[in-house]
Amino acid sequence: MTTSRPDHEDADPGLARARTSLAWTRTALSFTAVGGVMLKEDVVPGLIILATSLVIWRLGPLAYHHPARLKLVTGAIVAVAAVALAVALAH
Repeated sequence: MTTSRPDHEDADPGLARARTSLAWTRTALSFTAVGGVMLKEDVVPGLIILATSLVIWRLGPLAYHHPARLKLVTGAIVAVAAVALAVALAH
């Protein structure tokens, strides 16, 4: 009697993990682009956003496995968006 291994799709229906990982990567890339543009206007907020985008990129996929970290990543995204809005309104 042979035992068949479950298909990858059966283990993760709809490839949710792959989609989640890609979504976090897109989010980090978006914030990296915003940080790069903001470097031209104001260096300190631009560097903060660039550093935060690295945090989002590294912690985002981990949030899928550790739901408690999702709050940290969500807070980082909201903080970056608030800094970007404050700099945009200040100029």
